[in-house]
Amino acid sequence: MDYGLDSEQEDFRQAVRQFATKALAPHYQRDDKTATFRREQALDLAAMGLTGLRIPEAYGGQDASAVIAGIATEEVGRADFNATYVIINTALVSDIIVRNATPDQQAAWLPGIAAGTTVPCICITEPGHGTDAASLELKAIRTATGWTLHGEKTSITLGMASDRAVVLARTGGPGARGVSAFWVDLHDPTVTRSPFDDLGSRAIGRAALHFDGTPVGDDDLIGAEGGGFVSVMQGFDYSRAIIGLGCIGAAEASLDEALQWSRDRIAFGQPIGTFQGVAFPLAECATYLKGARHICLEALWRKDSGLDHSAEAAMAKFWAPKLATEVIHQCLLTVGHVAYSSDCPIGQRLRDVIGLEIGDGTAQVSKLVISRHLLGRDFAP
Repeated sequence: MDYGLDSEQEDFRQAVRQFATKALAPHYQRDDKTATFRREQALDLAAMGLTGLRIPEAYGGQDASAVIAGIATEEVGRADFNATYVIINTALVSDIIVRNATPDQQAAWLPGIAAGTTVPCICITEPGHGTDAASLELKAIRTATGWTLHGEKTSITLGMASDRAVVLARTGGPGARGVSAFWVDLHDPTVTRSPFDDLGSRAIGRAALHFDGTPVGDDDLIGAEGGGFVSVMQGFDYSRAIIGLGCIGAAEASLDEALQWSRDRIAFGQPIGTFQGVAFPLAECATYLKGARHICLEALWRKDSGLDHSAEAAMAKFWAPKLATEVIHQCLLTVGHVAYSSDCPIGQRLRDVIGLEIGDGTAQVSKLVISRHLLGRDFAP
């Protein structure tokens, strides 16, 4: 059993940290204040190979392991939490395409994602269907050359900025088997986008997307007709562990700042870190973060090893965002009034990570997966 990164993984981690500190961190607070997604960010990430991590080398990608993708997300999360969404989206969408698309489709779609010129998103959630995604209502109506899409998707990460989307639509009867996946051009004039004014992660452009007869051809169908729900959902076990590491990265950055503050801040004639009331909560934060990080990495290692990782990914998804929120909150309290100002990034990180307690699967769904793993399907909720 080996708990450390090998030399190649450690070198990669250091390279990503240096890149993120220089190229991403200076924009983190500024992009939040302007609530804009910079296209340059995707190109910068692509130049580091971070948008093509899960794409085969033949299509311009890195063909990297799931663990490597997790390492990248954690380090980017330290510098600019919202930039992790680009890595998460490209990794998830790429994984879906690689597993389900034809070679011709992969050759047409993947190079743009790897190069950062195609920013993708995934469209599942609808106004009436979030967790119950198998009941989605957006319709795909058959035409002579393909389908037209009719309906609405909501709470779409990078919805305002994305060029293409994996869209789940109903092509058949009720339930999961009536759902197909399509690769859709979001610049088509039949697509209307409406942004949200969010509490956090304002730079990622969460949006509602309206499809009013949006055309998709036969060659835009991903995998088999009626197989879209299963093919897309299989990717979430992997992405949920990566999400966990992005949240942990943001919490680690806040903890580093709180620790330094505890060394520098003098009260009652001594550094505040010498008081147990300051030091012990930070020690607890470091302990819990280390445990959550191990769960996330184990889930990704299990994926790379071809092992079932659903339970571990579910543990990562419900615990890491919740823990990150609690840790960042504690760090804000440690630094005190200085951290309550928007000049300090700790408050923004707190607002940002809260969103992933909701997005990509609630804690209740994660606990349901874990319960069924522990008890067996017949003895669990």
